[in-house]
Amino acid sequence: MSKTGHGSSTFRPRHPGPEPRFRVNRESLRASLWFWPTCASLAALVLSLLLLQVRPGENAEWAQWIWPADVEAASGLLQTVATSVMTAVTVTFSLTVVALQLASQQFSPRLLREFARDVRTQTVLAVLLGTFVVSITGLHGMDPDRPVPVLVVGLVYVLGIASGVVLLLFIGHITRSLRVDTMMLNAHQGCLAVLRETYPDSETGEVQHFPEPDGGTAVPARRSGIIQAVHAKPLVNMLSRHGLSMRIEVQPGDQITVGTPAARIWSDDGGTVVPMAAVQQSLAEALEIGYERTAEQDAALGLRQLTDIAVKAISPSINDPITAAHSMGYCADLLVDLQRRQLGPEAHEDASGALRLVTVGRDYRYFLDLVCGPVRRFAESEPLVLTAVLRLLRDCAANAVNDDQRAELRRQTSLVLESTRDHLVTADKLEIRDMARRVEEALAGDLRAAFADRAGETRSV
Repeated sequence: MSKTGHGSSTFRPRHPGPEPRFRVNRESLRASLWFWPTCASLAALVLSLLLLQVRPGENAEWAQWIWPADVEAASGLLQTVATSVMTAVTVTFSLTVVALQLASQQFSPRLLREFARDVRTQTVLAVLLGTFVVSITGLHGMDPDRPVPVLVVGLVYVLGIASGVVLLLFIGHITRSLRVDTMMLNAHQGCLAVLRETYPDSETGEVQHFPEPDGGTAVPARRSGIIQAVHAKPLVNMLSRHGLSMRIEVQPGDQITVGTPAARIWSDDGGTVVPMAAVQQSLAEALEIGYERTAEQDAALGLRQLTDIAVKAISPSINDPITAAHSMGYCADLLVDLQRRQLGPEAHEDASGALRLVTVGRDYRYFLDLVCGPVRRFAESEPLVLTAVLRLLRDCAANAVNDDQRAELRRQTSLVLESTRDHLVTADKLEIRDMARRVEEALAGDLRAAFADRAGETRSV
């Protein structure tokens, strides 16, 4: 076994304990329901304390225009707004919880994070809680022996109206959000954004390959969890300083266990002694590990969410093959986009241009298996969904840009045909085989034969 810089020849895995419950980064803040409402509440508290210092005399005309009544009437307004806003907050939280429960049970538990990331929900909670804080802070500052703090009262008046408006908008928003079509659209749009950010454009759709040198030293993971992000730049700087090169063998979306290989490292001079302590520390900082998948760098998460919706839709408890077919349509668009992107590993060079780091990446087969595999297994006796999978393959075949993609599409088509149940009626079997034929026609370049039909039956569901 290769030696380390500290003379240790073995690694004894030690479980570091549970993942910290609160982790401050961009993605965790976006997925938090409490962050922006808390910021709004603190800002409202500071602003209220400042405005309480403004107490113009009774002769000030502008103060009379804002609030012509006395302290008692102002206190009544603030009490009413505070009580009403807390009721609105209760309604908002209740609707959010119902949305989370519905999304988890009927569609996919991996959609819950998207509801927590919803900017509109966070904005509504921020406005309501900010209004409540201004109201109770204003009540605390009311003094019958001093003039009315008219700016606080005016602010509560405006925020009270704003709270009513945002509550009505929120009810309409949550109603739209609970529709399965909206959930699929959001998953599709989020996945498409990550794909465009993660994989560069490529007209040939090539998959990069970087030969792996012989030997090397395995670098084990320091903790268990799911890879959420890989931050390469600091790691490249460390490798350059020590004259090392590394291949990270995990990627966002992978689940890793403490003590298992996370990377392999080589020395530029071919030696076997490497500063393992520095390497392990830098790798631990570069790998962002959590307890759930996030969309920050995980290009496959959106496809997993859409596949989950399809599988749940064709389950006996839901029995909605139309939704499954629509989900395949969204997946088809993402898979077509992937066909003209550079997949596979990614190389990272240092300032001198030397290759220091290779991070593994997914290929086209992985994405096809991710989408087609679960759906064809659960839909083996549902011709409507099986033809939807083949329709997806036909659309991808019409856009294939290299022979590797065509070979993978043929492989998936044959797997769908093998998955078809024998007890299907002859008409259903013929429909499935006809769509498989259309996939082959599209692969051969005959798009007219692939897409021509009698009345649009091969495009609609």
